Amino acid sequence: MKQTEKVILVTGASSGIGFDAARALALRGHRVYAAARRVELMEPLKELGVKVLRMDVTDGQSMSEGVDSLLQAEGRVDVLVNNAGYGYFGAVENVSMEEARRQLEVNVFGLARLCQLVLPAMRRQGSGRIVNTSSIAGRAVFYMGAWYNVTKYAVEALSDALRMEVRPFGIDVVLIEPGPIKTDWGLIAARHLEESSGGTPYEPQAAPWVSTMRWAYESNLFSGPQVITRAVCRAVDSRRPRTRYCRGRGAHVALFLHALLPTRCWDALMRRMAGLRLGKGDKG
Repeated sequence: MKQTEKVILVTGASSGIGFDAARALALRGHRVYAAARRVELMEPLKELGVKVLRMDVTDGQSMSEGVDSLLQAEGRVDVLVNNAGYGYFGAVENVSMEEARRQLEVNVFGLARLCQLVLPAMRRQGSGRIVNTSSIAGRAVFYMGAWYNVTKYAVEALSDALRMEVRPFGIDVVLIEPGPIKTDWGLIAARHLEESSGGTPYEPQAAPWVSTMRWAYESNLFSGPQVITRAVCRAVDSRRPRTRYCRGRGAHVALFLHALLPTRCWDALMRRMAGLRLGKGDKG
């Protein structure tokens, strides 16, 4: 193995940021294993030498078998890029506990289990890197995104704790914090919001937010996934990576405003972004 070549496992690699990151890492000379449920969508990656794994991050056996096959083939794993995740938007009252648990299973517990599966090999090597995809939604709450926010706040906390625990073994933990990125993620989240709110008392509030999200994600308002891919590549290749890479047009501004504004002012800003009129309690 070349000195600069790393064995990398990327989850959620069938579309969006995960697909783009797997492609970019392969082009940089790394040995990439791309994992997702829909392997047919990853076929183009094979032309770059990427090995494709069928993996469901809600299925413990699927994850164990995927990591085992990688270790049997390579004898090591240098980087885990935990990218699998999705957003189901809706009012807290409307989102079923089943859906809430599923979002936690995909965005948090699947991520945590994969960390557990690769860490023994990394500890034996005395080196390794875990790159977890979080979001600015892990540091600032967005309108009708409660359960998605819960999962990303959890990823932030888990990653911070894990970083302290594994540092003595020569293992780094890095957080990628995208702002809104022009992928299908936003359109899917808007569809979920429309589904969860339809015919409920929250529909009048949700409808303009659904329209705003669709307009924004179909426009050129947001950065493309390549912005996040570059951050992932830096997190993988840097000798001493940052603990956090916050990227995407408007991401730093959003976090600055969230830290600066009084809570009720942030609430009012979110409602304005959603296309809603201010209520009496939204004046700061």
